[in-house]
Amino acid sequence: MLDTYNRNINYLRISVTDRCNLRCRYCMPEEGISKLDHREILSLEDIVRSVKVAAGVGIRKIRLTGGEPLVRKDIARLIGFISEVPEIDDIAMTTNGVLFADMAEQLKAAGLDRVNFSMDTMVSEKFRYISRRDHLADVRKAIFKALELGLEPVKINTVVIRGFNDDELLDFADLAFDFPLHIRFIEFMPIGDLLFWKKDRMITSEQIKEKIEQRYELTPTKLVKGSGPARYFKLAGGRGTIGFITPMSHKFCSECNRLRMTADGKLRGCLYDKREIDLKKALQSKPSDEDLKQLFIEAILLKPYEHHMDAGWGKDNPRKMSQIGG
Repeated sequence: MLDTYNRNINYLRISVTDRCNLRCRYCMPEEGISKLDHREILSLEDIVRSVKVAAGVGIRKIRLTGGEPLVRKDIARLIGFISEVPEIDDIAMTTNGVLFADMAEQLKAAGLDRVNFSMDTMVSEKFRYISRRDHLADVRKAIFKALELGLEPVKINTVVIRGFNDDELLDFADLAFDFPLHIRFIEFMPIGDLLFWKKDRMITSEQIKEKIEQRYELTPTKLVKGSGPARYFKLAGGRGTIGFITPMSHKFCSECNRLRMTADGKLRGCLYDKREIDLKKALQSKPSDEDLKQLFIEAILLKPYEHHMDAGWGKDNPRKMSQIGG
């Protein structure tokens, strides 16, 4: 289905929980958040029904996010149910990787096609600082388990923060050179009302690219599967790629093809748009599929032309990133 700006909306990101086993400083306060009660989040049955309805308006790709999706009970069952929806041709997940290695084979058997890992540093002390937990070894194990199982392309999302991990850019590039991994450098965004974000901590993709080109020749490529906004480059002689996601320096909104569904059943057309369609409230009244379909259509038509990150998060937007979905 096309939105009002002629974009084909075929991708639904579903947050299956607002809970997480890490406490990353740019995402969640150290004490965590006020967790949603079990009755407040969508049931597996409601999520699957929503996916079936969304498929009826053109959704073909599903990404499961959180919080941390692997802390959601019966996540493999959910993947299995979604994989049975005929129109859905791609099921992906974004995870911090902490629990992934032990669950990987079950997830693949259920129908998971590919996976993205969030990893901002390869230094143990820094990992403990940014995530407030000590799980770097688990994340590294998860990444190579995904490669072993062929859950490709295996992507690593790295938020670049000046003064924290900008001295590791070439180390990440080396990882993409040595292994068939796709490293996506993400510009640091002002999401939520957390105090960790500061403008002078943001590094543009062009500055990141210049640093990597000190060691590697980069050639543009479009051969990496996915529906995201990254611009990818092959490293001469390397096995993987480097990608750049540029929400701050170069808006990619004109190509955005996604809707978001929060764990508590709200539809959002944009991470930064405060307007939401309350799907869960509608589900409680036992609507027809056609009624639900109209809510998805409404959300698609409500999708804004572009985000307004430069204006700040705003006090009238109480949600943290973990509550909207990564």
